[in-house]
Amino acid sequence: MSEKANIVARTESFPEKTHDIPSIALIVDIYENDEEILLRADMPGVSKEDLKVHIDNGTLDISEIRQIKQTGAADWEEFGDVEYRRTFSVPQTIDIEKIDAELKNGVLELHLPKSEAAKPRLIEIK
Repeated sequence: MSEKANIVARTESFPEKTHDIPSIALIVDIYENDEEILLRADMPGVSKEDLKVHIDNGTLDISEIRQIKQTGAADWEEFGDVEYRRTFSVPQTIDIEKIDAELKNGVLELHLPKSEAAKPRLIEIK
């Protein structure tokens, strides 16, 4: 058998290569004050068009799939496609109608304002 035939035979024995997208938990900072809960999530390379922020029944879900366009064959890959995902429990006292989200320079800022009933108040003594 020629050397060329051996190479072909060896490559045919490899299993089919699949490309699974790894899932990564978002890295976040969470701050709370009397007015709101502020969540900052590091999401490099994501676009706001594909970013999903969903809140329902006390659960906040954030997810996005970052896909890197490849040009040529990869000899070494450390920064590839990835799915960012994280789920949080949030208090029922968040005013869902006033939630504000902004994605800037790969950082998601999510402002979760507290409802008036949940804000601390000073009780007057009579």
